[in-house]
Amino acid sequence: MQIFCEHIDQLSTVASDIVLQAKGRKHWIFEGEMGAGKTTTIKAICKILNVIDHVSSPTFSIVNEYKTIDESTIYHFDFYRLKGEQEALDFGIEEYFDSENLCLMEWAEKIPHLLPDHCYRIIIQSDQQSRTFILN
Repeated sequence: MQIFCEHIDQLSTVASDIVLQAKGRKHWIFEGEMGAGKTTTIKAICKILNVIDHVSSPTFSIVNEYKTIDESTIYHFDFYRLKGEQEALDFGIEEYFDSENLCLMEWAEKIPHLLPDHCYRIIIQSDQQSRTFILN
């Protein structure tokens, strides 16, 4: 499925569509070039999912934990700074993935052998102001 977003004002609607298309999957991968809008999209999704915590990029912390209004936990990963898969294993990535909590991942291509099967992929293609979201 593809969703076209011409302006940032439409991102809330796009986020709702992304959540609906997830169909209960717990491991979401956000792909796109630097500056494509991965973190911005995740912020919009977290708003749809009723996150009560401040949502920000976990570039330096690698993982942020957010709580929702109903006390659910969401993990937001940014693997950009990882030097290898061993670093992810060292901080316990498998425990996060096995937790049954929603895991939102940026730069997951850094840990290809550790990713769970059947991840939900959100590919973001950017062009100036517009974005195309490819969901699979």
